[in-house]
Amino acid sequence: MNISETAQNEHDLLWPNYISKAKETDPDLIEIFDNFAFDEVISHGNLDTKTRIMVILASTIASQALTEYRMFTNAALTVGVTPVEVKEILYQSVPYIGIAKVIDFIYATNEIFKEHGIKLPVESQLTTTPQTRFEKGLALQKEIFGDMIDKMYETSPQNQLHIQKYLSANCFGDYLTRSGLDIKTRELLTYSMLISLGSAESQVKGHIHGNISVGNSKEILIDVTTQLLPYIGYPRTLNAIKCLNEVIPE
Repeated sequence: MNISETAQNEHDLLWPNYISKAKETDPDLIEIFDNFAFDEVISHGNLDTKTRIMVILASTIASQALTEYRMFTNAALTVGVTPVEVKEILYQSVPYIGIAKVIDFIYATNEIFKEHGIKLPVESQLTTTPQTRFEKGLALQKEIFGDMIDKMYETSPQNQLHIQKYLSANCFGDYLTRSGLDIKTRELLTYSMLISLGSAESQVKGHIHGNISVGNSKEILIDVTTQLLPYIGYPRTLNAIKCLNEVIPE
């Protein structure tokens, strides 16, 4: 097989001593994919290895790609992503993807942690209580999205206002206020999940604004999108680029 030196070195970094079964059964595909994903694509942009692996993890959850998620969870632990960070990526995916689609990934993660001798449960990252979750969640929403949040509350029909309150108390108060990951990383993860889901362009655009607000530039978002391309395909990648260009024109 004609695997480039860069691709082979990257593969060895992420999965030391791993012997690929697919390499034996589907050598043409592995040669094409590895040279593209682990050489051509990783050569673009300036994402560090740890961040790249974290956004791929978030993407595989959204894509329901459990086998690939297992691979990259092992790679994440190899390159220095902590057990707390892995769990926080999982927990953050719940309000965006739904527990029905996340629970199998939690069980898979627990199996991998046990294989690595990682004690469960990992330390709690809660920063709110049932009494403070709404207040702190709303404050974080406004910190990221500004006046847009007040407008969402003001324009919401009365019979739908509870959804806005859930967003503040549950999505942001229960999940996004947690420690373990900083808000810049969390916004990159949310963006990664949303572009991987597909059919979420409105939310993608909202979180492009959010990323810019917390200090993630358009170039960083292009870098993230590029690194996810081999895992989500061209249609979702192009949809993400379209959203980026609509929100932040060249």
